[in-house]
Amino acid sequence: MKVEIIFATHNVHKVKEANQIIGKNIKLISLKDLGYNKEIEEPFLSLEENSLTKAMTVFEIFGKSVIAEDTGLEVKALLGEPGVFSARYAGQNASDNENINKLLKKLEQFSDRTARFRTVLTFIANDDTKMQFEGVIDGKISTEPKGTRGFGYDPVFIPKGYNNTFAELGDEIKKKLSHRAVAFNSLNEFLKSFKKSD
Repeated sequence: MKVEIIFATHNVHKVKEANQIIGKNIKLISLKDLGYNKEIEEPFLSLEENSLTKAMTVFEIFGKSVIAEDTGLEVKALLGEPGVFSARYAGQNASDNENINKLLKKLEQFSDRTARFRTVLTFIANDDTKMQFEGVIDGKISTEPKGTRGFGYDPVFIPKGYNNTFAELGDEIKKKLSHRAVAFNSLNEFLKSFKKSD
């Protein structure tokens, strides 16, 4: 039987991607699955604090094991922007395309398009154990969107060692090398040892 862990997000794309990565004995359930539709505040300027706050908020509401994450695209020429504001870079309810267009516009004057995706995962267990895991992937920003798969900045992020964007490479490659995959694989290793010590 699969262990259910709450994934503190309403984003169905994130849940689908994470369920493809997470161990076979675990099923992540979203806030949407639980009928919880309120937005959870991300008031801080660091991925670590936002991830922890989301996890603690959901843990207090449901009292069950929870995972929360905050992810940011950090562009060197823009001094780390959009960072914690990645999902709302072009405004509070901006679409992925609007965020991408703003990013590409701001990068027009720069030749250095170096960037990295960074994910910070927070896990809180039923016994209140708290752990954080980080996943980073380096790459660069393309000059225009390419590809139709993925979400967020996938159409403009080219991972190091590749010539195509995440949106062109597709799910199979992305789930092996993405920032989220790195963080979730670290969580998987922790959960294996955590279960053994129970």
